[in-house]
Amino acid sequence: MHPAEGIYMPYRWNKKVDVDETVVVIKNVFDEQSELPNWLVNTIYGAIRDSDPAFAEYFYQEVEKYVPEAMKYFEEGSVRAPI
Repeated sequence: MHPAEGIYMPYRWNKKVDVDETVVVIKNVFDEQSELPNWLVNTIYGAIRDSDPAFAEYFYQEVEKYVPEAMKYFEEGSVRAPI
């Protein structure tokens, strides 16, 4: 089922390349549109929540470096934050 249907899709980063791939997906979305879709933000928040905190920190560093416009989705207090 599709996450837009309200189904939780667990996703966990197990290595840095998993985080790198997530950042590439974010970059690709921004190449095509100006906003990240809710299902993607929710999936990434699941990875942040369920992965080793070192991978979450690495994610924030890489987003800040390569896709800073996406930080608004993942900063504390973001209205898009599902957690």
